[in-house]
Amino acid sequence: MPFPGIKNFTFIFAFLSVVSFQAKAQKNPVQIISSAYIFENAPFEACHASTLVQIDNKTIMSAWFAGNYEGSNDVSIWSSTNKNGNWSKPVKIANGVQNESLSYPCWNPVLFKAKNGTLYLHYKVGQNPRNWWAEYKTSNNNGKTWSAAIKLPDGFLGPIKNKPVQLSNGNILYPSSTESLDEKKWNIHIEKTDALAKNWKKINIDCDTFGVIQPSILTYPNGKLQLLCRSRQNVIIESWSMDNGETWSKLKPTKLPNPNSGSDAVTLKDGRQLLIYNPLASGKNWWEGRSILKLAISNDGENWTNIYTLEEHPTGEYSYPAIIQGKDGTIHLSYTSRRKKIKYVHLQLE
Repeated sequence: MPFPGIKNFTFIFAFLSVVSFQAKAQKNPVQIISSAYIFENAPFEACHASTLVQIDNKTIMSAWFAGNYEGSNDVSIWSSTNKNGNWSKPVKIANGVQNESLSYPCWNPVLFKAKNGTLYLHYKVGQNPRNWWAEYKTSNNNGKTWSAAIKLPDGFLGPIKNKPVQLSNGNILYPSSTESLDEKKWNIHIEKTDALAKNWKKINIDCDTFGVIQPSILTYPNGKLQLLCRSRQNVIIESWSMDNGETWSKLKPTKLPNPNSGSDAVTLKDGRQLLIYNPLASGKNWWEGRSILKLAISNDGENWTNIYTLEEHPTGEYSYPAIIQGKDGTIHLSYTSRRKKIKYVHLQLE
């Protein structure tokens, strides 16, 4: 067969290049490694607000609050560990028992492992988010046993929903917020400690007229940080710091819609930012808008692209996500599924 002319050769090469480019463009940027509920038959009626942490090279720990219903006095903190792909039976690791005749519900656990190896479990205790207080436990054996509960100093709440960030100098930043007793004002702030979780300091943020809670912290080079917050304004709100969190810009809206629902975000090892959130507007009832859950990615924290849909339903609640990156670079995330189960997804980004 004679060799084709240069024009035909050029055409064939161009055609193959287009096909190759289209194939790459259509390739899903997310590969699911595993997806399953952490438990099937649980000894509680309802659950919510999961958190994740990697405790060693092969083990992921999750925790959440659970009981008869959110705010019930029997609501406690439960936990399970995933080793080699299998979740252990859920166990209760904290409660709000005050004495033999009095117990308060627990709320919003946050797991965090410091660089010195200490594992922390932060959570809240109280009748509601307007008058709760903060407690924490520590473990020096990766959660096999826990210390007695310790109350934070007066005026401090620790991380409200999302994980702390430990800076290169050892200081730990806790994304925090308050809800006023009259339920009309939501404000975010940062709390800071040294590497041993001592010497608590509060860093205020100008919240302007926004009602915001439950921030997550993203990190950038040269001491630049970003907060992404839940708001009452149907959009995720942001603030920036250029000095490792000592001062923060006035809040402003992002381009990300959100129905007054919790989100979470993580800075990846390659410098990109990954966000898990509900991308809808709020409805008449508080749970409306939580029926779709997506994963978005950004190079700069300002321009976001949705890359995967985790849940998409006409109704139902799929909310309050947690997200971390494992030591091997893969992504671990969890979220509430209809207030009955906690869904866990392990994935790889292309």
